[in-house]
Amino acid sequence: MPDEPPVTSAAPAIAPTVNAVETASLTSLTVGGGCAAKYSAARLEELLKGFVPVEADDLLVGLDPADDAAVYRLDDERALVFTVDFFPPLVDDPNLFGRIAATNALNDVFAMGGTPLLALSVAAFPEELASELVGAVFAGADEQVRAAGAILAGGHTIRDTEPKYGLAVVGTVHPDGIWV
Repeated sequence: MPDEPPVTSAAPAIAPTVNAVETASLTSLTVGGGCAAKYSAARLEELLKGFVPVEADDLLVGLDPADDAAVYRLDDERALVFTVDFFPPLVDDPNLFGRIAATNALNDVFAMGGTPLLALSVAAFPEELASELVGAVFAGADEQVRAAGAILAGGHTIRDTEPKYGLAVVGTVHPDGIWV
């Protein structure tokens, strides 16, 4: 028998074009997806060593102690809740990835007792990724943002070798109604 090349099971990062559309397995483009991409609490503490959190009377939730969202009092009746959350994909379905990422960010506002108002996308994708695939991520996110009663109003998108997606979300809460 002639020598045959070894068989590998690794999928290419970007699959060949199909009908002139680049297709990809989103998770094959990442090192670690979802919250697995986050630093551990110990490593984050080490990275922030020497950083002195700002103290302000109207900053109701900030870095001391650290939380997933910040809360800033506007007046006696209203406070803003602000969060940003993004990560590499943990699923291959682009629409589902967008929905998961949006839900994760929106939940940071809900966890403070707040109501989301406005969201902006934070997105990084390989340039050769199919526009339809990226559009499906955005569509999934928009679906979840609308279901929460908020508006996906734009965002920022950059080129990167590893896909990442999430949202910056602003919401409101009564200053006495914060859940911490």
